[in-house]
Amino acid sequence: RLYVTSTHAYLLFFTDMGQVYWLKVYNLPEGSRQAKGKHISNLLELSDGENINAIIPVRDFKEGYLFMATKQGVVKKTDLISFSNPRKGGIRAINLDEGDKLIGVKYTSGDNEMILATRKGQANRFNEGAVRAMGRTARGVRGIRLAPKDFVIGMLAAEEDKEILTLTEKGYGKRTPVKEYRLCNRGGKGVTNIKITDKNGSVKTVMLVEGGEELMVMSKNGIAIRMKCSDISSIGRATQGVRVIRLGEGDGLAAAAIIIPEDEEDSSEDNPGEEPSNDVNKRPENNFGKDSKPELEEDSEEEVEESSEEDSEEVEEDDESEFNS
Repeated sequence: RLYVTSTHAYLLFFTDMGQVYWLKVYNLPEGSRQAKGKHISNLLELSDGENINAIIPVRDFKEGYLFMATKQGVVKKTDLISFSNPRKGGIRAINLDEGDKLIGVKYTSGDNEMILATRKGQANRFNEGAVRAMGRTARGVRGIRLAPKDFVIGMLAAEEDKEILTLTEKGYGKRTPVKEYRLCNRGGKGVTNIKITDKNGSVKTVMLVEGGEELMVMSKNGIAIRMKCSDISSIGRATQGVRVIRLGEGDGLAAAAIIIPEDEEDSSEDNPGEEPSNDVNKRPENNFGKDSKPELEEDSEEEVEESSEEDSEEVEEDDESEFNS
């Protein structure tokens, strides 16, 4: 993910073990756009087997809440000011039950609507106000009632003008408008997010999209494709989706990420030290696709060349007539 923040802001790193770590933005190694960067384990004192699940940029700790969700469907809301005293070794953000893990953290205003999505295709949308603010070391309350062997795989902050992109383990996916997910009670079973069958498999990930983004999908065997989110069908909740990536036998979806497409103007930044060319004979670049052939431009160029040759012949004839005279 890409975060836009100030060098004097803090980054809060939440791990699957319920710990939170602080890091000033100016302590991050600065590099070029093409730089590889440094692994986060070299900057934070993480325990063995501890993985970062959420990053929250914060400049002011005075307002707002942090809303957390765990794998077993427990949710908790804590005042942001409770995390205003940084400690080098990190502190406890939530007390987890045995076998439970923190799967997501969102910065909220206190009036948001949250959506919990499960592996077996359920989704519960409820008002954040139904969860009271608790202390930093509290366990939390039930956010969704899970079926046997089911667990939460993602948490979203609902936005009416966006869509929920759901991807399954066998390479299927779909987009569904957020407005189709009705508001339910906290702790309920929710509604159907996607139909789970032997054909499409269990849910792997969910994310909010607008439709103009690009999606990078990678399989466990290392096959990756990049596509437009708009190429994935926008259909109802109780459907099994369409094929997003064709997987081989024994392969499965490993990860997916949203990519914000660069503007055409950004292409000029690839060579920042190169000055614009003053060559008048260089044809300007067109906006056609790579495989398209703008025949109109080729014809106009031929006409210009022919006219220039005729003009030169007329000039030569005029010079000869003046010499003879």
